[in-house]
Amino acid sequence: MINSMDRSDIILIVDDNPANLGVLSDFLDDTGYEVWVAKSGYMALQRIEYALPDLILLDIMMPGMDGFEICSYLKNKAETCEIPVIFMTTLSDTESKVKGLNFGAVDYITKPFQQEEVLARIKLHLKLYKLMQQVAEQNQVLEERVQERTFKINQMMEELKKMQVQLIQNEKMSSLGQMVAGVAHEINNPINFIYGNLSPAEEYIENLLSLIGMYQVYYPEPYAEIKAYQEDIELEFLREDLIKLLSSMKVGATRILEIVKSLRIFSHFDEAEIKQVDIHEGIDSTLMILQNRLKAKPEHPRIEVIKEYGNLLEVECYPGQLNQVFMNLLSNAIDAIEEFSSKLSREEIQAHPGKIRIYTNLNNYDEVVIKIADNGMGMTEEVCSQMFNPFFTTKPIGKGTGMGLAISYSIVVDKHGGKLECNSKLNSGTEFVIKIPRNRDSINNNSRSYVQSDNSHQNSPASSVIQ
Repeated sequence: MINSMDRSDIILIVDDNPANLGVLSDFLDDTGYEVWVAKSGYMALQRIEYALPDLILLDIMMPGMDGFEICSYLKNKAETCEIPVIFMTTLSDTESKVKGLNFGAVDYITKPFQQEEVLARIKLHLKLYKLMQQVAEQNQVLEERVQERTFKINQMMEELKKMQVQLIQNEKMSSLGQMVAGVAHEINNPINFIYGNLSPAEEYIENLLSLIGMYQVYYPEPYAEIKAYQEDIELEFLREDLIKLLSSMKVGATRILEIVKSLRIFSHFDEAEIKQVDIHEGIDSTLMILQNRLKAKPEHPRIEVIKEYGNLLEVECYPGQLNQVFMNLLSNAIDAIEEFSSKLSREEIQAHPGKIRIYTNLNNYDEVVIKIADNGMGMTEEVCSQMFNPFFTTKPIGKGTGMGLAISYSIVVDKHGGKLECNSKLNSGTEFVIKIPRNRDSINNNSRSYVQSDNSHQNSPASSVIQ
């Protein structure tokens, strides 16, 4: 007798000979198996559709569908392909056996058969079948565990990358803020001193020139030595040019004061907390710092900046960090235009001058929308999808760390509860879109909903890039 576990095993016997069916079914039933019978291939398939047996004893020579056809059908279906099939046949030639095994049978029983041999083969193949099922189940469990551990490792790696980005961002912002604020402070005092003394200096020089003029009126004929010195120094030219020179110095000093002001606005070093600011002022200060890169160069003409500013009012944000985002995006736009220009002829560059378009607006969700678009080379969808990943860069070694856009994404999404998207298409330019809530209440309410998991960013073809 077989053990209690085997008693639930189901054997399906398929044979068109009622005598064979009767003998085998009675024997196997007495042995403790649950036995199903089918007198044809069609009946067998119908029975299998209802429920699956654990093993099939299949006669080969049957009218309608023979055993080879039934076996082939079963092995081509996912639900039945693993069920062991043992052929029962009077065919004992090697060719028939090989053919049956090629169709997927696991064994042969030759008629007339011995009952003990049939039982031994059934026990063997049921045991193998169960072992295979156990192995498959263990493999499934192992695969699930591997997937679970891989997922956890990937999560840990993402957290580590975010921590690295945050540390680099904090260090970079601190160093940059200190440097910019320090430079602005050191320049501010002397330039204010110079600018403040230019007006009195201009007044004193005008007084001295007036005095010289009076001497010329009342003493029209100076001594020969004085006359010779007047000619040497070109007194008349000096009188006219000195006032122009002072005026130019005043313009230059005013320009330096504007740059210092832009540096102070850009750094906001002494304003680390969230506050209400004019976003346009931050963008303009960033453009002022980048002015030298926007000027005409031997390899390309001036890069034109097109401003389309909307009415934003004041926006509650971290101004210094947001200005860092503007710096990264505008620098990338300039890099893209310069790279594109390097591949064009002089005539093509003249016909396709570099342009950067900056658009701002307030949408219906009380979000500030800032778009920065360039008419550079653009990117493929694959590159665009990785643009915000830490350490990813398309620039040559030594020219890019792959951190600028990752830091910008962290500032916009994590710090401001907003969105940062990249829209680009190869040979059609690139557009970055920033969306942040206008006030702090919106930031607190929306920050969770804006954060996207595992740096998966939706990118679409550029909608507003410059042609």
